[in-house]
Amino acid sequence: MSTTRREFIDALATGAIAVGAMPTALAAMPAELRLDVAQGAAQGAAQGGWDTRWQERLTGKVRAVFDVPEIESGYGVWRATIWARQYEQVLGIPVRDLSTALVIRHNAIVLAMQQGFWDRYGIGKAKGVLHPLTEEPTERDPALMGPRDGVPEPQAAFALDRFIASGGIALACNLALQDLVALIQRTDKVPEAQATEEARKWLVPGVILQPSGIFAVLRAQQAGALYVRAS
Repeated sequence: MSTTRREFIDALATGAIAVGAMPTALAAMPAELRLDVAQGAAQGAAQGGWDTRWQERLTGKVRAVFDVPEIESGYGVWRATIWARQYEQVLGIPVRDLSTALVIRHNAIVLAMQQGFWDRYGIGKAKGVLHPLTEEPTERDPALMGPRDGVPEPQAAFALDRFIASGGIALACNLALQDLVALIQRTDKVPEAQATEEARKWLVPGVILQPSGIFAVLRAQQAGALYVRAS
């Protein structure tokens, strides 16, 4: 059976997982960060490491990390592109001198999944997702919408796939992905290992999976990125 975030939190609350056995520095962290680090470290060891070289791409004169924990019609993803255009238009700073990391975590993890995943598992209806412009219910991933979805330019240029294609760094929380692994297990009646493999295949091409969203945000800040709560 897959261990979801809720189950992991419940286990901590009931003492089923001995926090006291963790290193002192880890035990002293806030609960949410301690959870992310513990879960991410265990999964990272099992999977043979993580791709963290994206940090080397945060080289612009101005660097920002956009933290997206909620779906919010995909607006958090849009904001990760909008700021650079405003800096270029208003301040005259070339886009090449701006670096952006986008962290998709918590409830927003579904934004990092391809439309096929949304169709197969009914994500739009299950999450009550609204179209970013019409505010009507939608079955489409708002982070991937374009003209055929009623999102014209320039808003269509803010989509996640176009953000990645332009050099933006898109990061996804592996801890949040476990909820989707559990969804695949329940729906398709498959083992956890198979569900995990399927979930990873459904990630939008170019999205880099990280131990947790908190881990990704902290790494970006260590590289000099200014923090922005984007949703």
